[in-house]
Amino acid sequence: MITAESGRRTRPDKPQGRRTCLYTPSQLDAIVTDMARQAAGLLTGRTRVAIVGILRRGAPLADRLQARLAETYGLAHCVRLDLQIKRYADDLTLLYPETRLTENPTHATLDLVDHTVLVVDDVMYRGHSMLRAVEYLAGRQPEEIRTVVLVDRGAAKLPVRTDIVGVRLDVAPTDVIECNVPPYEDRFRIDLLQPE
Repeated sequence: MITAESGRRTRPDKPQGRRTCLYTPSQLDAIVTDMARQAAGLLTGRTRVAIVGILRRGAPLADRLQARLAETYGLAHCVRLDLQIKRYADDLTLLYPETRLTENPTHATLDLVDHTVLVVDDVMYRGHSMLRAVEYLAGRQPEEIRTVVLVDRGAAKLPVRTDIVGVRLDVAPTDVIECNVPPYEDRFRIDLLQPE
């Protein structure tokens, strides 16, 4: 469901343009609940599960998903970790020509053998970050890797599929989907930014 809440922001840390709220906190809570239901279906019979968030906003989304899986489906003993991967800024400005993954030293001895891994990110855009995460995690020999995104823009250029999608949004290439996820933003919501 789309709600109308448009306006301009003047905060210096956010790109300028017209913003329209597409999903409110209560709508997104229902979406995350449904994503957890789908994840629980994929995890039926699995005893070793790892939930991996792609920093930044994929990490708190992974926390939300893990909490729902524990509360509703009893999946309380999941390995939880985050990966630092960067290619684009929040406004889709290209930061690096290649997708950078910064390995956390604590992951050097990470054992994911026999695990089912859920990789969680906020937006699937071109697929670079998700592909880099999957490549890295595949080297840890998990039994299975599944991908989870809150928003799929339908613009992926790489052979990466999303197993669980909160919402699919087809928007103009110049428009930006802003996932506002606490603690990085005050309210959990999805905005459409049409740059000036």
